[in-house]
Amino acid sequence: MEQGLIIFLNGTSSSGKTSIAVEMKKQGDIPLHHLSVDQFFQNYDQFIDNTYPDMKPTREVEPHVMTDILFDPIVSLFYSTIKLFSEMGLNVIVDTVITNDKWFNGFYDLLSDYPILFVGVHCSKEELTRRELSRGDRAVGLAHSQFDYIYSYDEYDLEVNTEELSSAACAEKILAYINSEQEYSSFKKLSRRA
Repeated sequence: MEQGLIIFLNGTSSSGKTSIAVEMKKQGDIPLHHLSVDQFFQNYDQFIDNTYPDMKPTREVEPHVMTDILFDPIVSLFYSTIKLFSEMGLNVIVDTVITNDKWFNGFYDLLSDYPILFVGVHCSKEELTRRELSRGDRAVGLAHSQFDYIYSYDEYDLEVNTEELSSAACAEKILAYINSEQEYSSFKKLSRRA
């Protein structure tokens, strides 16, 4: 079976990835599945709260401990789900924020041999701050803290700027690129990070 395309939208929190993914699903003439790491974390919280409340710690846990014992397994499950979808021939829009070498290497090791369209989703720090303030569901400064790492990649198959283009126009540009049947090679040129 032919592997499904993985459309990796690389951008900080509040850069517009989710809005682009929603528009791509509306506009696309090929079936597209949208997998968001936020959904995985929300579903985990709901699952624990509703099904296994005794699994929650009885006292507050240090944030770095939660990253190791909670975030890493959920991120690994997210990556494995992307791989499974592609192996089933399903096209996947990946909506995540990879903010450290460990998570990048996990994604790279598992998926670098798969067809990946690597899309840079950009906007300025000033616009990210404005969006965080208007959204109200993100810590102000979160996108700033992610900015340098997220945009340290210097080569993409395609780049879009959500300050200059609407979500619909960004989606249209990405879908046009997919329909042009160009080679997706930028992600394969990357290497593991130290």
